[in-house]
Amino acid sequence: MGGSVVQLVVLAGKVATMIEFKISSIKDTRPHEYFVRFLFGGICTVLAGLIAKRYGPGVGGLFLAFPAIFPAGVSLIESHEKKRKAKLGFDGTTRGRLAASVESAGTSLGCIALMGFAVVIWLGVTRANAFAVMLAAALVWMMLAVTLWALHRNRFFHRLSRSRDPAVDQAKK
Repeated sequence: MGGSVVQLVVLAGKVATMIEFKISSIKDTRPHEYFVRFLFGGICTVLAGLIAKRYGPGVGGLFLAFPAIFPAGVSLIESHEKKRKAKLGFDGTTRGRLAASVESAGTSLGCIALMGFAVVIWLGVTRANAFAVMLAAALVWMMLAVTLWALHRNRFFHRLSRSRDPAVDQAKK
């Protein structure tokens, strides 16, 4: 494990998967890309505020929960992948789109886990100690996020989308 890489081994079923965060990749991000991310985040936050003003804080809060940085992040991931492949002499369009779709899937699973966090806070904030509720909500978020990721990693959701008719499944093979 190098000094600029943080690694985590996660067991998903029978397969150990290495998750990496490369600190050195921060220097690959240009200042204008940070600007785009902050601009998207600000626009999403302003829109959530306008929605809250019109329809109330409950509805506005739902839109504020939208990952404000997601649209910019996905477009930057696609751009970086395209550039990386272009340096090797390949067209990186497909690779960029695939990388963006993987990011989107992960974000969707993370949003579901955040809903679990929100439900625990909503149910417990008026009934128990705030610290205990926050701790419980964080644990629920973590358990949901890891469980959903492991299910996704093992292609569980792909199995659910198959046809219920065995004849149709056999015809596809």
